[in-house]
Amino acid sequence: MSGLQRMLDDIEMEVNLTRHLIGKDALDDRVMAAIKQVPRHKFLPADFRFLAYDNGPAPIGSGQTISQPYIVALMTDLLNTKPTDTVLEIGTGSGYQAAILSKLVKQVYSLEIIEELSTKARRRLEKLGYNNVTVRTGDGHFGWPEHAPFDGIIVTAATPYIPQSLIDQLRPGARLVIPVGFPFSYQELMVVEKKADGKIETRNILGVSFVPLTGECDTETKDVGDQRHE
Repeated sequence: MSGLQRMLDDIEMEVNLTRHLIGKDALDDRVMAAIKQVPRHKFLPADFRFLAYDNGPAPIGSGQTISQPYIVALMTDLLNTKPTDTVLEIGTGSGYQAAILSKLVKQVYSLEIIEELSTKARRRLEKLGYNNVTVRTGDGHFGWPEHAPFDGIIVTAATPYIPQSLIDQLRPGARLVIPVGFPFSYQELMVVEKKADGKIETRNILGVSFVPLTGECDTETKDVGDQRHE
């Protein structure tokens, strides 16, 4: 069995194990097709490529990681994208999540606060031909207002609360997928949806473990509990 097929089988197994939490028995076919098309090993440093198709996170340098394949697939599925969408990613990392999104949407804008990672990811994505991804170095807490509103926003690092600036940059009907919680403590993957009337609904999906989102904290953000919709 190839490494890629083993990874795909592991994702399917994880979906089956968590179906009562995520509310579905299978992920979207478009998402799984994108996972198949993007060579994960090309987004890892040479010393860690042997981990590329394991169903777990792997180091990418600068104290950061590439997320578990199942979590990448799940977060992408939860974003509920369309081919005409423009989406924002907070936390480019190696560029792997952006590459997956590039197969599903019209344009991806991606922010990475660590300049070394940002530069490497931009060059890697360009070299591999992901021409609909724009990467720049910046603090993800503030989003990318020049290109807002977005049809979806995905955050690949955990924050203690949901930055208001990201909610503000969502188009009505769009979703924000974000892990919420403190470092080395309980974190939960959440989906924030802005309804057509501007009302915010928040859904808890399942427990996760992410590196922290670094940069300026938005102190004006409401408490997560105040945003939660039961």
